Amino acid sequence: MRTIVALLTDFGTQDHYAGALRGAVLAAAPDATVVDITHEIPAHDVKAGAFALEAAYRAFPAGAAFVAVVDPGVGSDRRALALETGGYFFVGPDNGLFTPILADGAASAHEITNAALFRHRVSSTFHARDIFGPVAARLASGMPLAEVGPPLPDPVSFPLPRPRRVGDLAWQAEVVHVDRFGSLFTSITRADLDEMLQSVKGDASDLVVLVEDAVLPIVRSYAEVAEGEPCALVNSAERLEVAVNRGSAQRLLGAGSGTPVRVRRA
Repeated sequence: MRTIVALLTDFGTQDHYAGALRGAVLAAAPDATVVDITHEIPAHDVKAGAFALEAAYRAFPAGAAFVAVVDPGVGSDRRALALETGGYFFVGPDNGLFTPILADGAASAHEITNAALFRHRVSSTFHARDIFGPVAARLASGMPLAEVGPPLPDPVSFPLPRPRRVGDLAWQAEVVHVDRFGSLFTSITRADLDEMLQSVKGDASDLVVLVEDAVLPIVRSYAEVAEGEPCALVNSAERLEVAVNRGSAQRLLGAGSGTPVRVRRA
């Protein structure tokens, strides 16, 4: 089976950090295929990293290991974590970064304590290179999860924003992520929207999305509205997205992470 290790960090590409992490993975698994998901997570933004990881990991084949590092607590007493769920492995700091992965309750979590898996000298400021990369490489190469250390019954997670019912035919949610196009990912998943649609007999045209002062239709593609016009649709991350055809919803609507979003009957 192919050894795949995927990387997601807030390191950027200006400095040596991302390259050194890739090198550490290859030192532990020379035949590995190393894939960069992104190194442009906003610095120290654990929640942004969590949602990006959730959006990306299912595109990979089972057996892949993910090194996810947004780690403002590096070198402190925060724990190091390895998870397995659905045939995937996840390695990184225990600071909430894996909250969406843990949400379904099926993940097996272990604290990383086996120093024999680390690089010979561990820097207190670069656990990605010295701990997480080598551990992920070995997991992707077939090492059992239990080898990393003991089970961890209480991995850190943050409350996931969930849409809530307000009145008979309205739901309150919020923006959880803004991508480089200025599109707004909301806390409404496809499953949530399907439940909402049941109240209007499955017809999306009977629902609208409210962001700031704008009232938006729910469509299937950006091109269903005129260029420069806003809309809402289910995106590739399986979330309701607020977007502008060939424009930026963030800029046009003055919205960002945490902005309230409401869905109601038209």
